[in-house]
Amino acid sequence: MRATFPLGRIAGVRIGVHWSVLVIFALIVLALARSRFPQVEHGQAQVLYWGAALATAVLFFASLLAHELAHAIVARHNGVQVDDITLWLLGGVARLKSEASDPAAELRIAGVGPLVSLLLGVLFALFSLLVHGLGAPRLPVEAAGWLAVINVLLAVFNAIPAAPLDGGRLLRALLWRRTGDRLRATVGASKAGRTFGWLLVVAGFVLFLATRAFDGLWLALIGWFLITAATAEGRQAHLRSTLSGVPVRQAMTQDPVVAPVGLSLSRFLDDPRYRYRHSAFPVVDPAGDAVGLISLDRARSVPAEQRDARRAEDVMVPLSQVTTAAPDDPLADLLPRMRPGAENRVLVLDGDGHLLGIVSASDISRTVTWMMAAHPHPPDRRGL
Repeated sequence: MRATFPLGRIAGVRIGVHWSVLVIFALIVLALARSRFPQVEHGQAQVLYWGAALATAVLFFASLLAHELAHAIVARHNGVQVDDITLWLLGGVARLKSEASDPAAELRIAGVGPLVSLLLGVLFALFSLLVHGLGAPRLPVEAAGWLAVINVLLAVFNAIPAAPLDGGRLLRALLWRRTGDRLRATVGASKAGRTFGWLLVVAGFVLFLATRAFDGLWLALIGWFLITAATAEGRQAHLRSTLSGVPVRQAMTQDPVVAPVGLSLSRFLDDPRYRYRHSAFPVVDPAGDAVGLISLDRARSVPAEQRDARRAEDVMVPLSQVTTAAPDDPLADLLPRMRPGAENRVLVLDGDGHLLGIVSASDISRTVTWMMAAHPHPPDRRGL
């Protein structure tokens, strides 16, 4: 899930928002301002209802962010680096650079999210009771009560033992501890996720047919998301198992074609070296150190009359936003960090930042094909 709007960094972690958040944000504000709040506090000015609804929706997404930040902070304390956090339509996603080293670390990382949501639910409930006891108006009491309920529901839903929910991570940790096999544990959690997802899809359609309420379709949508995500997680686990022990240097394209700092966009687009086979190229300084990544699409987005004056470094993705790796890093650890698109190549750098190679999704696919051809008979996993 790629962020549409970057929000900056919190505790050193990049935070972004996907465009779909605008949809759920608008729905929450509309439901609270037009229905829930007017029912509990009659006769108030519309501006009060809308203001309270906006504040409540902001606090709700702050709660989601706190849930994901808890995962990120505990992950870092357990030696797992975090790329970023993206809030989107169905909650949030913390993208980890690698996996937990043992089941205990997995339990801690997965369990802290629901725990934080539950704690927030309790705090909002206590605040609601406090302001009610002090005789405050009904709007802040109701807003805090709604936030308490939604955070408790978030904690309970995420604790369901089905991937990719936090409960699925907890289930994977328990299966991993029992079997000693991380792949087997992941496949088990993935199966649980698909089963739960299909139950939600069926229940959602039955509810819609019985009541004609769109809540049923929303339930089915959540179920379909769980099925898709759990299936992708299972596939990625198999890929990680296939690539186990393979270093990045074995998959990277060495000595890639580069765009030097200072290269004009007109020359970049006209030079035959940049027009064939590839769609993105590392940008390097005179010392050969990587400074970013430029794609043909970014260069073409600049009006033709400006391309002589604009340089590669003017439109490139800066190195701070590019995924990088060392040549001896495990290739399997790149899988959760790689995303589709020309601008999401992985630059392979040595300890001094010198460019050694580049890795794309096609490089990963080629390596997987080679590994499967070299080992056509994987271990028997019928017990999975």
